[in-house]
This record gives sequence, C-alpha cells and structure tokens, in this order.
Amino acid sequence: MNDEQRHHQSPKRLRPSTSSGAHSSPSSSSSSSSAGVTQHRTQTGVVRPDSEVDHKEDKLSRRPRHREHREDQDKDKSHHQHQQQRRKSQRRRKQSLSAEDEAGKTRPGDDKGEGLEDKEEESFASPQSKRRKMLNDNNNLNGTMSTASPMDSTSYDMNGHNNNGQQQDGEVNNDVVAATNGESSAHRKVVKLDKTNQEIVRLIGQHLKNIGLERSAEALMQESGCCLEHPSATKFRKHVLSGDWTKADHDLQELQTMVDPKADRAGMSEMKFLLLEQKYLEFLEEGRPIDALHVLRNELTPLQHNTPRVHQLSSYMMCTNNQELYQRANWDGKGVKSRTRLMDRLQSYLPATVMLPPRRLRTLLAQSVEMQTERCQCHDMAWSTNIDNVSLLVDHNCSSEGFPMQALHVLNDHSDEVWFCKFSPNGLRLATGSKDNTVIVWEVDPVKLILKNKRTFDGHTYGVSFIAWSPDSKYFIVCGPEDCPDLWIWDVEQEKLITKVSHSTDDSLTCAAFNKDGTRFVTGGTRGQFYLVDLDGTVHDNWEGVRVNGLAFRSDNKTILAADTHYRIRGYSFDNPRTDYNIVQEQCPIMTFSVNSADRLALLNISSQGLHLWDLQDKCLVRRFQGVTQGNYTIYSCFGGVNESFVASGSEDNKVYIWHIRREEPLATLVGHTRTVNCVSWNPVYPSLLASASDDGTVRIWGPKQPQLAWAASSNNGDSASIASTSSTASSSSTASSASSGTNNDLISNSSWNIT
Repeated sequence: MNDEQRHHQSPKRLRPSTSSGAHSSPSSSSSSSSAGVTQHRTQTGVVRPDSEVDHKEDKLSRRPRHREHREDQDKDKSHHQHQQQRRKSQRRRKQSLSAEDEAGKTRPGDDKGEGLEDKEEESFASPQSKRRKMLNDNNNLNGTMSTASPMDSTSYDMNGHNNNGQQQDGEVNNDVVAATNGESSAHRKVVKLDKTNQEIVRLIGQHLKNIGLERSAEALMQESGCCLEHPSATKFRKHVLSGDWTKADHDLQELQTMVDPKADRAGMSEMKFLLLEQKYLEFLEEGRPIDALHVLRNELTPLQHNTPRVHQLSSYMMCTNNQELYQRANWDGKGVKSRTRLMDRLQSYLPATVMLPPRRLRTLLAQSVEMQTERCQCHDMAWSTNIDNVSLLVDHNCSSEGFPMQALHVLNDHSDEVWFCKFSPNGLRLATGSKDNTVIVWEVDPVKLILKNKRTFDGHTYGVSFIAWSPDSKYFIVCGPEDCPDLWIWDVEQEKLITKVSHSTDDSLTCAAFNKDGTRFVTGGTRGQFYLVDLDGTVHDNWEGVRVNGLAFRSDNKTILAADTHYRIRGYSFDNPRTDYNIVQEQCPIMTFSVNSADRLALLNISSQGLHLWDLQDKCLVRRFQGVTQGNYTIYSCFGGVNESFVASGSEDNKVYIWHIRREEPLATLVGHTRTVNCVSWNPVYPSLLASASDDGTVRIWGPKQPQLAWAASSNNGDSASIASTSSTASSSSTASSASSGTNNDLISNSSWNIT
C-alpha cells in the first residue's frame, strides 16, 4: 500500500496499552439488555461503552495531519524529478547508440546498458506491473516457454489446431505461443492466418522436416500457431518407422475416429493389413517363423481382406534365404527404406488435415513445371520436368530460336513438281519424290545441318506420289499416282531395286505401309482392293471392295487402318475370323491421314475443311486446326517435335503451317514456297529439322536459327553418338547454311511467326 492510499484511508485507531506497549485490539462485543448500550472489555478487564471508546479514538487521531500531507508531497516531487532525470539519461543513451549504429560501430557494453535500463524500469514500476513482468519473465526464460506448447495440447480439431477455446481461425494465442528473441508474449502482435496460408505454412514445415531442418520447422509451427500434423499422426509415424507394431496398431485405432464415417472403411482395413504385412515379413527376415505364422493365422487372416495376397504371403515361408525373400516379395528388407515406403502408402489413406501426403510441396512444384511445359508454345527441346534439373525461380519459356522456322537450305535438284518427302526412321536420310519420275535420297548431317544428294533412283513411269520407309531405314517403297498399277521396293544401302510389284494392270497402287517388324506391307488404291505383301513381292492376302486413300499398320502388327472413299477410317484384320469395324466417320472426303507413334492420334487432311485431329481409342474428334487452305489437292501432314507435341501441314496457299497439338491457332507460318506445298515431314530423331515439298519444284529444309539448339533437342531422341562437334563448328556451319539459303531470316515475334 503506497502513501496516497494510506493518506485517503481513515481507519479507527485504538489507544496503545500503557502496560504492554502494544496496540489494543477490540474484543468481542455484547449487548446490554437493560440500557441498550454496547460495551467493550479492555485488556485491563474494564468494560466501556461504544461512545466512550469512539471519544478516546477521536482524541488519539486528533494530531495534526498537515505534516503528513507535506511529507507525502515532498516524496512525490522527489520521485517525479528522479523519473525525469532517468528519462533524459535514457534518451541521451539511445541517441548515442543510434548514432553509433549509423556509423557502423558497435559498443561492447550495449547489452549491459539495456539490462540496466530494464532494471531501472523495474525499480520504478508499480508492484502490480512488477508481478506481471516477473510472470512474463518466467514464461519467457531464454526465449522459450515453460508451459506446454500448442503441439502438446490434448484437444485438436481436424485441421490440427488447438481447440481449447483460445485459438480459432488461425489466431495465435499470446498466452500460449512462446516469445521470440526474449520478447514478452504480452508485447507480441496477434497473427491471423487464413486457411490458404495455414496450408502453405504446413507444406513448408513438412519440406523443412524432410530435408533435415527440424528446429526450423518447429520454430515455424510455433510462430504461426499451426500444427504440421495431428499429434496422433505424429505418434503413428514414429512407431511405424521404429517398428513398434503394437503401438502403431493402437495409434491406428485413434486415427480411425478422424476418418470421415461416410468414407469407405476398407481403407482402414487396408492400412492395418499393410502394417501386419510388414510385421510378418520382418519376422521372416529375422528367422522367427513361429511368430510370422502367428501373425499370418491370428492377425492377417481374421481381417478377411485381400485374401489372394494372404495366400501369396504364406508361400514366402518356404524361402530358403533372405535374398530369395527380397526378390519374391519385391521388398527392401527390414529398415528405414522399407518402413518409409510403407509410411508413404499409409499416408494416402488419411485425410490431409490429419497427415499431409508425402512430399506434397515437391509434388505441387513438379505439377507446376509440367503445366509450364505444356503451355510453352515452342517447347521443342528434351527438357526434363524433374524439379531437381530446372530452376524454380523463373517460369519456363523455350525460345523460338530453337524451333525449325528458318529456311536453312533450298534443294532444287528435281526438274518438276515435288509431290512427296519423307525422313527415314533413323533421321539420317530424306527421300523426295517428284513428277519427274525420280526419287532422290539425301544424307542428313545432324551436326552441320547439311543435306547431300546421295543417290537418285529413277524408272518410275507415272511419277512418284508416295514413299514408305521400312522401320529399319534399309528399304523404301515407291508408289505412283492414281493411274499407276505398279510399286517399287528399293534397297537404299545397296542402291538397287529389290522387286517391282504389279498384280494387275487394272490396279491402282497409290499408298503403302510397312508393318512394325518390316517383314510385310500393305498396299492399295482407289480401284477397290488392298493387298498384304512381303518384301519379295508375294501377295499373301487381299481385301476386296475397299477403295483406299491411305493405309497404316497399328502397333499390334495385326490391325490395318484404311481411309476409304466413304469418308471413314476402318480397322481391318486378316486373322481368322476376319474382322472390320468403323473408327472415324467424317463429312467430307479424307484425302490423306497419318498416325502418331503412340498409335493413339490420327491426323486427317479433309477436303474443303482442312486438318482434323482424331482420337483413335475414344473414336472422337479432338481438334480442328485453323489457318490451312485445303481444297481437292492431295496434301500430306505429319506429327513432330519432342514427344510429337506439334503438327505441321502443307497448304494450297503456298505456306507451311505449324500448330501445337493442344491449340487450334497456328504457332508459326513458314513462307517461302511459290506454289502449293504438297507434303511436309518432321525429322523423327532430330526434331529441329523440317522438310517441305512443293509444286514449285523445290524442297525446303527448315531449322533453328541457332544450330546448337538442334543438338540439345536431338541428344535424347536418337543416336547421340553421331552428334559430336564443338560450338565453333556449329557456329560456322550455321552461318554457311544461312548464306546458302538466300532467304530472309527475320522473325516476327507475335502469336505466330511468318518466316520467309
């Protein structure tokens, strides 16, 4: 009690006893029945009435009060002056410290000075504030809490947060959260996190733990007030990784109450089954077959879950050694690796509010990288989507300079219209067919990006309108236009004609396709039949009544796709019994079609409609590509690029169009030909090379502006052994090829590019 409180209070005072020197205290009172006057008994035994006692006390308290009042004023004045002096000294000290900090100096006694200031503040603080500060200091000793942290609470909600009535919606309770840097919790600002920020904090905390930053994760959870996972889930993880299967089963029973009751209970049965399976295998590895048999009979079998797997587990008891057990069970053995893999499987059955899925942040980042790759319009490089090999600091964006949009060469060795061109499957040769009855095979130098005329094959009476390469790039088939009844099979390595197939003078053999092993092929035309033939020219089977515009073998090596004059593509099988079925139905004539290497998508050139993309498995139209001009000319299109994620086609407006397979608008328009572009071919191994054949009698080779980008793209798509050169060689070859093309290399960087 301070002086002012004593000054304003006026308690009744008792006269001190003369005999003992002590203050007298009132005794018990009694009431007089006769006079009604209250009497008091003193220490000497004399009974006095209340009135007399009050009179004596008034006399005793009648000493002058002005002296006490003056003393109190003097004390207050002295206290006030002392506080002013202390504040001035503190201000001077702070100004001095700030000046030194600005000058980049550090005073060695700063910590001591601050401690003295704190002590001075404590000395002039009121008793109540002193007690509060002592309590806070006890709670914040060394920057830690003496009480239980939010992670140790026994009541949690499904989001892993404290549910004791003190914390809601991500609010941090200052009475619970530990102080930071020795700062009192009473001075800390309340932090409120919405649901999204809570989830982000949990993801970061999980990643910190995964990379070994345990203390950083705990500090993050404490400061944010979030919980990484439910305490029961933490115990469950600990017991699984340590192999304490009894406690893990008990924890699983606790976690069962947190699963949505509407969810399938088979998930909990599967979790228990996985635990017992690991327990059983570890017993077998340790050479404890009796214990393993007990688990199999008394724990796994009564679950009545995954009975075939139980039978398979029982067969492992016959393994003679651990290596055989590892191989048959596809198991890593007892230890951290197998238990971590088990924990990853178990986590998938628990809600994310209780336990986060394993490595969730890395999963989200990998999905983001993959999405950026899909959105990249010029993504034509062997670019890994593994987040360990990319930068997460910037968005992925491939430069258009690595894309085949610059005319590197103009090949004009043909003397008439060029109707067809096709790269070999190994990417090292290009075959071009012309109205001048010749086929020229060009050798491709993938380093210098130069094509050389290797050999000219002639003798095709009606001109060359179609070429089909064998899968091993050793042979190619040559077909003529509609009036041609013959086809030629050439050996490109020995540069000789193997055979000439001519089944009937009434036939029209305008297209062909090899099977996947290159031993047989199919050929046909618009006269009403197609044939199954071997390399010797022997016809093994035929299918009558089908007018064919295009043929292709499917990956099963049995089914043949044939585009007919009824605007459809049908599947045919020569197996017994013969089968045929409809796959694609269009509204206009199908001029040509091609199938991607995955045997899933088909690219159709439709008369008067342009280019259509079909899904052969779902039998549905996926996309109509815009921009191309398609009338009644026979124009060939193709898939290309890394993973065949691009589409290219010729056009009757003398241009080459390129699309991304996911977009209808053209990505690029290549300008340079002066007449209709009949055919385009994308190199399947070196995806930065594209060839186009035109009625103007030329073949144009399109490539990147920077040739070294072509090597990077091709290194993961073909024989990388043939790609060995230095950057100086590439630079010189790029300059030479650009000069030889005699074309304008300017790029128009808009939504599409027009390249001349």
